[in-house]
Amino acid sequence: MIPEIRDRFLAQFTPERYAAFLEGLETAYPGAVEFRVAETPVFIPLALTKKILEAGTEVLNLIRRSDFREITALALPPALKVPGEEGHCPFIALDFAICRDAQGELIPKLIELQGFPTLLAFQTLLATLYRKHFRIPEKLNNYMSGLEETSYLELLRRIILGGHDPAEVVLLEVNPQEQKTRIDFYCTESVTGIRTVNVTELIGEGHRLFYMRDGLKIPVRRIYNRVIFDDLTRQQKQLGPMVDLTASWEVEWVPHPNWFFRISKYTLPFLQSAYVPTTYFLKQMEIVPRDLENYVLKPLFSFAGQGVILDVTREDIDGIKNPDGWILQQKVVYADAVRTPAVPAKCEIRMIYFWEDPKEEPIPVNNLARLSKGKMIGVRYNEDQDWVGGSICFFEH
Repeated sequence: MIPEIRDRFLAQFTPERYAAFLEGLETAYPGAVEFRVAETPVFIPLALTKKILEAGTEVLNLIRRSDFREITALALPPALKVPGEEGHCPFIALDFAICRDAQGELIPKLIELQGFPTLLAFQTLLATLYRKHFRIPEKLNNYMSGLEETSYLELLRRIILGGHDPAEVVLLEVNPQEQKTRIDFYCTESVTGIRTVNVTELIGEGHRLFYMRDGLKIPVRRIYNRVIFDDLTRQQKQLGPMVDLTASWEVEWVPHPNWFFRISKYTLPFLQSAYVPTTYFLKQMEIVPRDLENYVLKPLFSFAGQGVILDVTREDIDGIKNPDGWILQQKVVYADAVRTPAVPAKCEIRMIYFWEDPKEEPIPVNNLARLSKGKMIGVRYNEDQDWVGGSICFFEH
């Protein structure tokens, strides 16, 4: 997106350099990368950087409101509500489509948000390897808020551990060895010293949780939560016997599972901004728009774009059996913003915010990017293309 830097990158690019870059990922964690990693990072000009940060502030102002829990009370499915909700969400991710406004200028459009971790540790490795194998100008940075790699990782470690012994903190996931994002689990273990634990491996005694580590039964004081609870419910039968995670356990959550539902697509209809496409709760719509071709139908709680209906018809809407679980969102048009040797790629940027102290504001810290040349954005939808996949942005500050 910064023409002269894009020109220099394309001039220096060779398949051999890209192969060496991928080999660096493979060497760090053999066999752990199951998603496509793009040939290029994304270079964000200062004007767009400012718009992205402004958009983020507008969204976070809603999340920080004193009545935010009240307006998102119905986001929580009663069967999945977990006791002990904390007062704030330490990890927030905002997904922006990069589009063009009426004047042809690049502009971010919020399409999703989540009160849930993303690839918080892996993105550090990714940025390091892009810098190692390609000449990335020093004036561009993937980190924000005055952070660099060491201070970013220290902040991540501090929030995850919460002052506890790493042995008593676990990264909790459903069948972690089967997750496509498992390389982030390995990176997190390296940064923090915690272990990744399958939900089926937790041991409940009274109101306390334990797990086995090096042959010893260790108490779990804090959970770095990577479990998507509605997905866990769908897999319950296959997983077999396990502790009930919705029970009242003497454990700290980071983040608490309830935030996955509160800070989500459910939040979108409450946002009024030039950076947010108009969004409606399907259950509250009295009149269906006539121009449905300009909208996308999304389930409120789905993962990685699953269940999204891009080309919406009236029949699709009439066929929804649970309208309280869907939103209708104005369609955004992704700009062909990232020049590649062939056709340009579309870009989606996930801005990562850390919120350590509830009395302070959340701060932008890092990011991830997804490049696409198809209708759907996401690494699983572009496996037959090149110059697409997971990536990272380097911002002009």
